[in-house]
Amino acid sequence: MTALRAWRIGLIALGLAFFVVGGITLLNDVNPARYLGIAIWLLGALVIHDGIISFVVFGANIVTRKTGGRLRIPLPALLIVQGALVVAGIMTLIVVPAMLKKSIGTANPTLLPLDYGLHLVVFYAVLAGVTALALAVYGVVRRRRPAQLVE
Repeated sequence: MTALRAWRIGLIALGLAFFVVGGITLLNDVNPARYLGIAIWLLGALVIHDGIISFVVFGANIVTRKTGGRLRIPLPALLIVQGALVVAGIMTLIVVPAMLKKSIGTANPTLLPLDYGLHLVVFYAVLAGVTALALAVYGVVRRRRPAQLVE
């Protein structure tokens, strides 16, 4: 068995274990009347992830790859930007329902006490800064690396 296959089997087993723990927690701790709402949220998350976030990342890939040779973007830099887009999309997926619920209102005003829109904008700004820093570090490391010999 190769190392890659062992990692793959281990990660699949870990994912299945998390799935089982989540299922047990759902059955033990959540009122069955809420199952429909949870299923709708999960379906919405799937649609948003597969229908929007993945297309944004794919579109960024196409745009950066189709620069016609005018601008050559190294693959690691592209992966850094794609990773940031995925993180931003997932955070949006998590925060927007809280923002919507806060705008609707709750019976308990202490349930959603924060300004989630502002925090999401701050998160985007920090993510952009971290992404720029990661790109800068990559650029410095790439320049310092000795030229590799081509045989």
